[in-house]
Amino acid sequence: MNAERPREIVIHQSANRPNQILGGDRELVLLTILISVSLAFSLATWWGVGLSIFFWLTAIAVLQRMGKADPLLRQVYLRHIRYRPFYPAKSGLHAKCLQRARALEMS
Repeated sequence: MNAERPREIVIHQSANRPNQILGGDRELVLLTILISVSLAFSLATWWGVGLSIFFWLTAIAVLQRMGKADPLLRQVYLRHIRYRPFYPAKSGLHAKCLQRARALEMS
């Protein structure tokens, strides 16, 4: 080893890429396939099959646009809706929270 150069590690692109099928999020694409196939079998008519194909093509087009804009859009949105609207300031894990300022003004 050469002591003058820093150590270099190769990071392969395939190990760092998000999982996508047909250019969209993997879980959402598989879910739309499941919904469209169940729609086609439940309606059991030619127009039902046409409706399910139309739904699938439209959903895949939307999912491809989402995947092109941000491959991790679904994960970011799910994390966003889990956040609480207000996080009170606390000094420790088991510290008591003071009431919010708006709650005190309304009382």
